[in-house]
Amino acid sequence: MKILDRYVAKNFLVGYVIAFCVLIGLRMIIDLFVNLDEFAEHSDLGTIEVIKNIMSFYGLNCTLYFRDFAGMITVVAAAFSFGKMVRSSELVAVMASGVSLKRVIGPIVFLALLLTGVLAIDQELVIPRLADKLVRGHDDVPGQETYKVRFISDGNGSLICSLKFEVETSTLVRPTILLRGEVSDAGIRKVTGRIDAEKAVYDNKTGQWNLFRSDPQTGEQLTGGLLYEMGSPGDPRPVLFYKSDLTAKDLPVRCQSEHKTLLSLSQLTELEAQGTEIRDRFQLSSQKHFRITDPLINLVMLMISLPILVCRDPKSMKSAVMISFAITGACFVMTFVCKILATEVVFDRVMPALWAWLPVFVFLPIAFIELDSMKT
Repeated sequence: MKILDRYVAKNFLVGYVIAFCVLIGLRMIIDLFVNLDEFAEHSDLGTIEVIKNIMSFYGLNCTLYFRDFAGMITVVAAAFSFGKMVRSSELVAVMASGVSLKRVIGPIVFLALLLTGVLAIDQELVIPRLADKLVRGHDDVPGQETYKVRFISDGNGSLICSLKFEVETSTLVRPTILLRGEVSDAGIRKVTGRIDAEKAVYDNKTGQWNLFRSDPQTGEQLTGGLLYEMGSPGDPRPVLFYKSDLTAKDLPVRCQSEHKTLLSLSQLTELEAQGTEIRDRFQLSSQKHFRITDPLINLVMLMISLPILVCRDPKSMKSAVMISFAITGACFVMTFVCKILATEVVFDRVMPALWAWLPVFVFLPIAFIELDSMKT
């Protein structure tokens, strides 16, 4: 690596660290300011415990903040890097030595590709493993959260409903499990039975939900729930456990409406293969496409901004930064709008793939035009 490459790369990495700390820190401070009263609801635990809770909450959520701000951080870092070089008239000296400005932006593009790989690791490996902790609310105490379970489907096609799920004990309170058969030609599953119980406790070793019920006369706790088979005139028969691929770790994530954004691409594919409802299939398809296009959009925003930021006159640097930020903001806004429209009916159709790729189709030609017209 040449001295120039090391110098540009160093400036970019310094700017990246500064932009990361500023943007992520600002996001955390705003969120803390708005939700401080919710953290303070458990002040009886002591000041130290509350501070630990706050640090744990935002430490985990940094993975989400990085995912959401990765594109903006890269553009800000590039602006910081070239702003420093333009202010010192270093780009003029570089061009005078016969080095093309396209060659100058090479290290930044290479580092941006590496950071895109880090973003992919964060989204596909880190966030899914922390998903059950990332859905925790501001007013929840770690390990003591409870969630309402409203007809969540599992790999068997069954629907699980419960008054609440206690994370600390991995227990479903008064669960009802609707057993369903295969998907019909009309895309509908027929209910074949129902399991009722007082509680269901997940066993990590066996991967099953152990069922318990109470004796109606004595109130004594009995092992097993009751299975009611549809179309069978006989009494319900006891069933000791329910085998499911839906684990205690998965339930908190599946209980939240935004859980699909926390799943990996492979998990989305598995969930889509379970035969979900039509709207859920559109949401899953939208998430799968945006997993591919989001990193591309981040790179496109950088490729648009770099030719604008590489200017030789220090007086025009401010306007170059403003233009690059305006284009980046427009790309962010368009992507946000497309994510909303991806699962909505537009022109009598739902087209998640089209809306996911639309920002790339719009801004990628602009990036090529900017690079081609770049003065060297």
